[in-house]
This record gives sequence, structure tokens and C-alpha cells, in this order.
Amino acid sequence: MAKDRKQSEDFIAPFRRLLLAVLILCLLAIFFVWRIDSPRVERFRAQVVDKVVPSMDWAMAPVTGAVNLTRDFQSYQRIVEQNKELRRELQQMKAWKEAALQLEQENARLLDLNNVRLDPRLTFVTGVVLADSGSPFRQSVLLNIGARDGVVDGWAAMDGIGLVGRISGVGNSSSRVILLSDSSSRIPVLIQPSGQTAIVAGDNSIAPYIDFLASPEQVRPGDRVISSGDGGVFPSGLLVGQVAADPGGRLRVRLSADYERLEFLRVLRDHGQESIDTPGTVILPHPSPEPETSGATDTADEAGNG
Repeated sequence: MAKDRKQSEDFIAPFRRLLLAVLILCLLAIFFVWRIDSPRVERFRAQVVDKVVPSMDWAMAPVTGAVNLTRDFQSYQRIVEQNKELRRELQQMKAWKEAALQLEQENARLLDLNNVRLDPRLTFVTGVVLADSGSPFRQSVLLNIGARDGVVDGWAAMDGIGLVGRISGVGNSSSRVILLSDSSSRIPVLIQPSGQTAIVAGDNSIAPYIDFLASPEQVRPGDRVISSGDGGVFPSGLLVGQVAADPGGRLRVRLSADYERLEFLRVLRDHGQESIDTPGTVILPHPSPEPETSGATDTADEAGNG
């Protein structure tokens, strides 16, 4: 066995050297042929290319496919990077949009606080929210205006959009506002366009429920809710919010006031409505005075008797 292995090694080694020498000679010949600048050699090179290159398409197919795959992968990488960049820009645009909406709402509230009057007879005083004492059992805020500014218990408090609550507790320089979401809040409202009257009752949630509604089938989500003015609790026509339905089907009010951004509140000076003490004079005119004929008749009778 050792002898056979030695004979095979002695045969393979010279064959490898011979094959390597032939390969080097062929490469040198190709190099020199391609470097010779002669018309005859040029025609020879053209004939070789015409014969060899078309038959090598099958060998170049994997290379061509690999090149195309690499280009497609690079293009895919560029698309992924562009997509990520567009996503980042979209997130930035959303943030800017949210900031613009908040600034627009704040601007509307400030403009309303300074310029808008719901009723020419209703004046107002504007206060800054000092603290929010909201808790699971009580929903209220503290204002920096009080008795020295003429604030009275029971007056309505609004932000620039809708009704927030009522004054409940007045100090010399501060006052407390009970929010509509507080469990002790009950206000009479009017639902438009159906004209249904109801009570908005707070339950310490952001959407108080609607109670004592005569015809719920006439009320739809999205209907406008305003104060009715019944009982003299609030002036009529103050915007409260819109009707909404919770998952259980109970009607609630989506408040128009932005409770998450209460910075300024407008307290309406409501001096009440004019009371009518003599309702009869509204229906019947004042009685006209009767002519004084009895005195003249008595004088004539006395003259005749004399």
C-alpha cells in the first residue's frame, strides 16, 4: 500500500507542474495576442470574441443575476431609509399640528374672554385658575377673584368655549368653582333641536349623564346642549356641550369646555331676571276713571229744594 501511494504521488506532482506551465503559457499567449496592435490580430480577436462570448451567456447569467440582486437590495435599502425619514417627518408634523391646534384653541378662549358677550345685560369678570383641587370625590378649581371683585355665590363660570361650573364659596380675594363634573352638580338644560329639557348631573367623570329626560327617543348623539335658565340657576343659552352615548347606551354630555387646560375662567355677573309683582296688569289694561256725575246731581237737587 505504501508503494502504490508513493507511485501515485510521483505521478501527480509532475502532472501538476506540467498543467501549471501550460496554463501560464496560455495566459501569456492571450496577453501578447491582446497587446499586439495589428489588423490581422485585430480580426483574429474579433473572431474569437464572436465565437466565445455568445456561448458564454449561460455562464454570465448567475453573475448578471447577482449584480441585479445587489442593485435591487441597494435600492430597497434606500427606500427603507426614505420611508424612515418620511415617518420621522410625519411624526414631527403631527406634533406641530397638535401644537397649532392647542394655540388656536387658546387664542379662541382668550379672544372670547376679552370680547364676547352672550347677552348685553351679562357682564363678566375674568379670573386665573390658581389651583385644581380635583379628587375622586370632588371636582373644583380655585380662582384669584373674590368678593372684592363683586363675585357672588351661584354665578356661572365659563372658559372661552363652554360652561365650566358655578361659584360655590367666595372669599375676599379668591373663590371656588364647582365643576359640572362634580357629583353635587345639577343644572337644567335644553337639548336642541328637539327642545327637550333635562338635568345634567355630574358623577365625577369627564362626561356627566343626562337625567329626567321626557322623550329620550327624540335625542340623538351630537345634539347641542345649552342651559335652559329654569329655576334661575344659570342664564339661558350658555353652551354646555353635545349629547353622546356611552357603551352602555346611557346618554351623556361631551362637555365643550376643555377641562384639561383650564387657565382662565370668565365669571358671568347674573343679577337675575326682572320679577313681575302684578301679573293682572299684564293681561288687563288699567281701569279708566269714572266721570264724577254724582256731585253735580246732588248740587242740582239741593238748589231745587231751596
